[in-house]
Amino acid sequence: MAKGGSMESAADRYQSTLDALSSLITKKSRADKSNKGDRYDLLFDYLKILELDEAISQLKIIHVAGTKGKGSTCTFAESILRNCGFRTGLFTSPHLIDVRERFRLDGLEISEEKFLEYFWWCYDRLKEETNDDVPMPTYFRFLALLAFKIFAAEQVDVAILEVGLGGRFDATNVVEKPIVCGISSLGYDHMEILGNTLGEIAGEKAGIFKHEIPAFTVPQPDEAMHVLEEKASKLNVNLQVAHPLNVNLLNGLKLALEGEHQYLNAGLAVALCSTWLQRTGHPIINFNQTGPLPEPFIKGLTTASLQGRAQIVPDIESPGNLVFYLDGAHSPESMEACARWFSLCTRDDNHLSNLNYQPQQHMDEGSKKDTAQILLFNCMSVRDPQLLLPRLMRTCASHGVCFKKALFVPNISVYHKVGSQALPTIDPQVDLSWQFALQRAWESLMQSDKGGEPSNTDQACEEMKDDTGMSVMGCKNSSIFSSLPSAIKWLRDTAQKDRFVRFQVLVTGSLHLVGDVLRLIKK
Repeated sequence: MAKGGSMESAADRYQSTLDALSSLITKKSRADKSNKGDRYDLLFDYLKILELDEAISQLKIIHVAGTKGKGSTCTFAESILRNCGFRTGLFTSPHLIDVRERFRLDGLEISEEKFLEYFWWCYDRLKEETNDDVPMPTYFRFLALLAFKIFAAEQVDVAILEVGLGGRFDATNVVEKPIVCGISSLGYDHMEILGNTLGEIAGEKAGIFKHEIPAFTVPQPDEAMHVLEEKASKLNVNLQVAHPLNVNLLNGLKLALEGEHQYLNAGLAVALCSTWLQRTGHPIINFNQTGPLPEPFIKGLTTASLQGRAQIVPDIESPGNLVFYLDGAHSPESMEACARWFSLCTRDDNHLSNLNYQPQQHMDEGSKKDTAQILLFNCMSVRDPQLLLPRLMRTCASHGVCFKKALFVPNISVYHKVGSQALPTIDPQVDLSWQFALQRAWESLMQSDKGGEPSNTDQACEEMKDDTGMSVMGCKNSSIFSSLPSAIKWLRDTAQKDRFVRFQVLVTGSLHLVGDVLRLIKK
């Protein structure tokens, strides 16, 4: 069996578990219209096999959907309720480095030992009971089922669930009676699945609303809000709008997650948590919107942590010369928010004094440096770079930030395999056609933004070799690298050569890219 005997090392056992999990990843595109809902009813068969029906009904759940900010909202909510003294379970997606990040108990990712125990408990039962009519669950469905098993077995006081995709047909939506639901900011993403209008997208997200269960959302565009209100009305749901958190309620402290947009997510989290407390018999005495928040709320909001969202990491090899700014933005609206955050951070450049793990000599030396901004970018091919890149470049430019160079790379992560901490070998035959398309879009954008006519950017580019010996394209404003390690090596070499410049690298476009970069630079 994949669990292995005593001869199997811990590393081998963990890898065989990831291989078993990878076997559940379907080759079918998520956008395949022939499979609407993908036999959603199967989820209830799986719950019966795993004897989780009753266990789920006992969980006191906060359920959150949305296009942008749902992960941050869930993170804030978990931190608030943990600081209120409750045992918390948090299920989010995707993971950046290790799949265990998706399952947090009391704020910490589940231990390897517990993960293996619960994984094989679920996997073995499903393997034994499934058949042609009820096949093994697909990847995300299995992870959602695993989350329910973990939270039930660990007897959490509150389970906070982030919807994976959409809402109506999401695996987390088997929950029939959550305590409260939330819808974060809505925008255009996954349109190939959820619909081409904000109304259609809002309709899918509102699929998590349950009869007479209170729900909160943030201010939304009229088209989206109208649909949310209509869906809520049909289910007799009391839908309220949570407004951005007033910074004065934090007693002079700052939110732990960077970016102005986080005050919107924090406001939603506060509303969800106060309602959860009230509905579970723990009302907050003297809680109002004018005075400071209760102390556990302030502590929760100012100490929450979420990798890959507005995260600043000085490079371990040259912390004073090379700093990575990581944000997994991948929709037009989140790209704009990311650009504003990056621009403000790099413009002020005084955030470095807050990075306690940076040696003092690097800070002193760094304070006298010039700075250069570089973009490290990739996005999924279902995204439209003509919607993402202009928002990013022009928002930065409006704040006085211009990229010296843009680097386009393929991700290391591959969709059909769950990665481990170990870095995979680089494919020498990697297809860079998508990176060439991104580069052409960027060069054309740079050309037109400088007042010139969009031209054939290929003419201004030249072929060169990267450190793996592969041919790549170098242009005036951008370069393509055949692998992410090659791009990181080039950045480190460049920072070493020019020690009078601090290179500030914005990594964005894909949470998978952000995870790959974190895995590389933290080694």
